Amino acid sequence: MEHELFRHGPSPAARLTFFTLLSLLLLVSDAHYKYLGTLRQGIATAIYPLQRIALAPAELAKSIGDFMQMQSSLVRENALLKRQNLENQAALLRYQALQQENNQLRRLFEAKARIPVPALMAEILYGERDPFSRKVIVDKGALAHVAEGSAVIDNAGVIGQVLEVYPWASEVSLITDKDHPTPVQVLRNGLRAIVFGSGSGNLLDLRYISSNIDIRPGDILVTSGIDGTFPAGLPVAAVLKVDRNPAYAFARITCEPLAGVDRHSQVLILASPPPESGKK
Repeated sequence: MEHELFRHGPSPAARLTFFTLLSLLLLVSDAHYKYLGTLRQGIATAIYPLQRIALAPAELAKSIGDFMQMQSSLVRENALLKRQNLENQAALLRYQALQQENNQLRRLFEAKARIPVPALMAEILYGERDPFSRKVIVDKGALAHVAEGSAVIDNAGVIGQVLEVYPWASEVSLITDKDHPTPVQVLRNGLRAIVFGSGSGNLLDLRYISSNIDIRPGDILVTSGIDGTFPAGLPVAAVLKVDRNPAYAFARITCEPLAGVDRHSQVLILASPPPESGKK
């Protein structure tokens, strides 16, 4: 039911005039005496929660949108960083491999300058498929004037010996191959002996050495030069262990090659000395 004032009160023109004058009075009073400031602050404080509630759905939707966009951006950035990391790791490995290869080539050039006979640089292509064989294939053959029996070395010492020669490649028997003989000499005391490949692992056996012979762990074995294949003085191996058993006539001596028989991919093939002509 409408209020009595509006049903039986003054005319609309009188009411309009009254409320207009009241509004002007309130405006003038507020402008000069600031009476309504506290009221406005109270009303603003009271309706602030309602404003926040009204704006909450829009702010929540915006926050969810920003979060999803940031999540998608982070996923893409993370995938990009992972790919870049893998590429950088691969590039680093290639760089390290090239650096090691360059270092090895530099050492081979230095060794080539030191040895007294001509030498041909070759690269190991692959090893024999036989797991019990210690042989490799190099990329130089008869067309590069490689001869059977030629010595194969690296910058640290003897690798092996050319076993078979093909037109564009050669088969090299490593000094660790089963029963491969290499004439050597103990650098410390000049003792001559023969070291044999063990065929298992990267080890050599110094055989037929009497138990009372002066040889000890740490002795360095070099080529003796008496076989006519290896120049004298090339490093071959270091003595690892000497087992003297009174029950046996010979000592059991284990040695380790000094050259990188299973590490490097570049080697030097020494030219075979020309055969001596017979006397007329």
